Amino acid sequence: MGEKRDGRRWYDDACGTAHALELVGERWSLLIVRELMFGPRRFGELRAALTGISANVLTQRLEGLEAAGILARRRLPPPASVQAYELTPWGYESETAIQELGRWAVRSPDHDPSLPLSAASLMLSFRTMVDRTRSGERPMTVGFRLGPEVFTARIDTEGIAVRRDASEAVEATFSGEPRGIAAVVYNGMPLAEAEAMGMLEVAGDRDLAERFATLFPLPPKSGGSGSPTERDS
Repeated sequence: MGEKRDGRRWYDDACGTAHALELVGERWSLLIVRELMFGPRRFGELRAALTGISANVLTQRLEGLEAAGILARRRLPPPASVQAYELTPWGYESETAIQELGRWAVRSPDHDPSLPLSAASLMLSFRTMVDRTRSGERPMTVGFRLGPEVFTARIDTEGIAVRRDASEAVEATFSGEPRGIAAVVYNGMPLAEAEAMGMLEVAGDRDLAERFATLFPLPPKSGGSGSPTERDS
């Protein structure tokens, strides 16, 4: 491999996939992009969401993503008036690639949906895994209070639209840790059981909340072996 202009290594390969890895292939880079999919975040918010990342590594990755044109620094308006990081329009376009990668990866036998995940990760998983053949059967507006973060989701025939705010009236609200909500949606834990264990709370229309939890089926696991010809024979 040759050396990149900023000291990181090139693949010396014209393939777009190779260059994508040069842009976001370093550890934590793609997860930082994921965390910014719902709007700007401050340094401390990013570090809190990415358990295990050091301040030094986060600084390096932010600088690299900024140099690549994937994100930019901006000052939030009052009363915050602090520096934050936000995806550029081109950076936001990476969501499609992240979703397709996620759909592919959850078919791995090693994927474990019970592991911890951030609020943004949970919300992006909903946008990725929603079954559009089911989502239009009962349009709904659902709220999420995940620690200090608040989201609103609108589900209809188009799938699911998620915003990081609470500006719209909701019919049901899930409150708790992302891991608890994921246990209901992706691991099939009954809602009442999750509530009894203190993993989450549901306010509002319980039937609607139960319905919401069925809209995100995981695909079957891959066998993981054999060529396409062998698998089809």
